[in-house]
Order: sequence, then structure tokens, then C-alpha cells
Amino acid sequence: MNARTEPADPKTDAIARPPIIRELLLVAGLFLVYKAGRLLAAGHTAEAFRNAHHVWDLERALRLPSEGGVQSVLLHGEFAVHLANTYYVSVHFPATAAFLVWLYLRRPRHYVWARRALAALTAAALVLHLAFPLAPPRMLAATGLVDTGRLYGPSVYGSPETDQMSNQFAAMPSLHFGWALMLAIGLIVLGRSRWRWLWLLHPLVTLLVIVGTANHFWLDALVASALLGGALALIRPPRGAARTVPRTAGNAVPAEQPVLVAAAR
Repeated sequence: MNARTEPADPKTDAIARPPIIRELLLVAGLFLVYKAGRLLAAGHTAEAFRNAHHVWDLERALRLPSEGGVQSVLLHGEFAVHLANTYYVSVHFPATAAFLVWLYLRRPRHYVWARRALAALTAAALVLHLAFPLAPPRMLAATGLVDTGRLYGPSVYGSPETDQMSNQFAAMPSLHFGWALMLAIGLIVLGRSRWRWLWLLHPLVTLLVIVGTANHFWLDALVASALLGGALALIRPPRGAARTVPRTAGNAVPAEQPVLVAAAR
């Protein structure tokens, strides 16, 4: 069956786009619940360090590369390690927020899909944070890693004993990596250019940053990937994508008119 093109209904996006006030309240509510849950998971210091030793030993048993190899590259130059710390501190939330805002304004149906997937991933992460508190490798002497944020700056964390804003024993899974991977997947799904696969550089750089700064183990990223994969298996993207069809011979559709391309069944 051939693909069929039809003039897009200008009301489609308006119908699909959720009310902005409701979305702002929902996202803010989810964020507050997550932060509160992370703080509830704090205080399990001994258990978090025991789990960190188990994760470190498991990675060695699986013959995963040492996180120290990535950190040693960063420590060759102060500019590189400072840049990695800055990326860790400043890119995570703004990039995800910009992704959701762009989807809300330009691809509202895909916005709902991405928001649901991110919410499912974050909820699953919160459950794991509560069930499996984990100290990051920068706190574990056995790793031989250093806290690059504290030594070179900038750092988002204070002392674990006095930090009331975050739970530093919630390393697994890494939402830095999980959210970055979802951003790349969303933009690849929506893209048409052959260059769209370059969006995978964002989660790749994020992975090297979270490991090189000793904020996460490799397994933290692998678990985040598995949780996101489960969320995406249950929450499927909407079918079809609005795009512009250029005028060609025998094609009467104006170049500026968006159409909905229905996939063959």
C-alpha cells in the first residue's frame, strides 16, 4: 500500500497540546516528589558504601573498564576537568527542559510521549534509589578516584553530612545519562536528516563526564538504559510525523503546507 498524504488539520496540534498551566504544575509536582523521595533515601550511609563496594567488585568481575581510565584523561589538563565538571553541573536540567519545551511547542503529540517516558524513568529511578542506596565512586577509597568537582570546581554538591538539597547516595541509576539518552532518542525519532544520529553524542559525552568526574559507575548508566528501554517498550511514540513535502513533478501539494504521512500497513 502506498503512503498517502493529506492536508494537515490546523487544529490537530492545538487539540494534542496539553494545557500549559497543567503541564507546568505536573512537571513541578513530579520534580518536588522526586526531590523529596531522594531526601527520604538519605541517611543510609553504611548501606550505601557497602553497595558501592559490591558494585565496584561486580564491575571488576564483569571485566568492565576502570572508571579511572576516563578520569586519568581528564586530569591531564585542568581545562578538560573543569569543562567536564561544568558540563555535569550545567547541562543536565537545561538540556532536558529545552527538549521538552521544544516538543511542547513544535511536536505536542511527541511531547506527551517523551514526558511520560521521562516520568516513568524517573519514578523507577526513585524506587531504586530507595531500595538500593549507593555511594558514588568519588567517595569510595577503593576506586582510587578523586572528587573532581571539589578539587577543580564547579561542584553541585556540598559535604554529604551537611548537604540538605540532594541525596548523594542515589548514584544508581544515573538520571544524567538516562535523560540524555531519552533526549537523543526523541530527536532521532523526530528527525529526517542523516545527521540526526549525531544527537547520540549528547549521551556519549554525558557518560564520559559522569564517569570521569567519579559521580557514577558504568553500571549506573547501564541500569538507566535498561529502565528507559522498559519505559519505551510500554510507552510507544505516536504514529506518523508532521513534515513538509517539497513541490515535485506531479505533486500538487504546496511546499509550505504540512502533511501527515501515514505509514503503510
